[in-house]
Amino acid sequence: MARPWPVLLMARELALGGSERQLAEMALALDRTVFEPHVACFRDGGFRAQELRCAGVPVVDLGVYSLISWVAVKGSARLRCYLARHHIALIHTFDVPSNFFGVPLARLFRVPVVLSSQRAHRALTPGLRRHLLRFTDRLSGGIVVNSRAVARELVTEDRVPESMLRLAYNGVDTSVFHPGVEAARLPWTEAHTVIGVVCALRREKGIAVLLKAFACVLRLDPSIRLLIVGDGPDLAPLRALAGALELGDTCRFEPAAQHVAPWLRAMDIFVLPSLSEAFSNSLLEAMACGCCAVASSVGGNPELVEDGKTGFLFPAGDSAALAARLTSVMGDVAARRRVAENAVLTVRERFSRPAAARRMGEIYLEFLERG
Repeated sequence: MARPWPVLLMARELALGGSERQLAEMALALDRTVFEPHVACFRDGGFRAQELRCAGVPVVDLGVYSLISWVAVKGSARLRCYLARHHIALIHTFDVPSNFFGVPLARLFRVPVVLSSQRAHRALTPGLRRHLLRFTDRLSGGIVVNSRAVARELVTEDRVPESMLRLAYNGVDTSVFHPGVEAARLPWTEAHTVIGVVCALRREKGIAVLLKAFACVLRLDPSIRLLIVGDGPDLAPLRALAGALELGDTCRFEPAAQHVAPWLRAMDIFVLPSLSEAFSNSLLEAMACGCCAVASSVGGNPELVEDGKTGFLFPAGDSAALAARLTSVMGDVAARRRVAENAVLTVRERFSRPAAARRMGEIYLEFLERG
């Protein structure tokens, strides 16, 4: 029997971020009879590194804290030695920093297959960094995208040949994210309908839109509650907006958590009001946990949410439309439960971790056999 292909998956770090999560999911779920997964990160210490090592996946810390200092040179040497020692046949970079670092070095060190990733809209990477990404595009053998929306953007705005692109949707571990009884308990959620979101608190996530919509709905139904789980640069402005809207104790902010499934199970309606989105892990996890999903019709959200069947969509940035959608959803409990059940089934069938790993494995084999 042929030896499994040694492949190296790379990201800046292995903590809470969506790209790191998907890297870890793939490294854990790839077929070990076909692939021998390795993982590289710029700096160690993230909790996902421990998860990977416990599962027998080697993790190499490159010790790179800056791409414009001597530590990058040392990290390059460390990477070269690791590639040679383990006969790595394929490198796949999962985020922007690892695209910058890993793709040129993989070419320099003659790794047979070099794949990069685009897992967010490039408008979020402006200026010089976007031009650098276009450079790494030309060095990559292929680019893995997590939504058709991102693929369209790369073709139309960055002139990437469509033949280079491969679509692999994100996957979720349904043994962790599923409807269940283990839910976060807060005294003020008892006997209330809880609207919530779990995300990084950045401008492009549109949480201000949610706060304004919630304030409108609250006037019609004072029993509802809003739960926002996450950290980020917009936390203080969003707290100030909640105060200006006089939401008081009907709105609660909770810090980002390593284990988010219990928070999701505490929510009846999950709202993702993003102004820009590629393919949301949080939305996927909420649907897997049995939340009724309401999402902005932007980016890859419509590829996951089929309006009226597996969730509901509204125009991005339109707080009035979101308020109307929430009012409708809250007034039809049967419809809410129906779409939530459909969402759970859809995630299990199309967006589970095994389904995502099978697709990624197909992409890897295509390039390895060609190479």
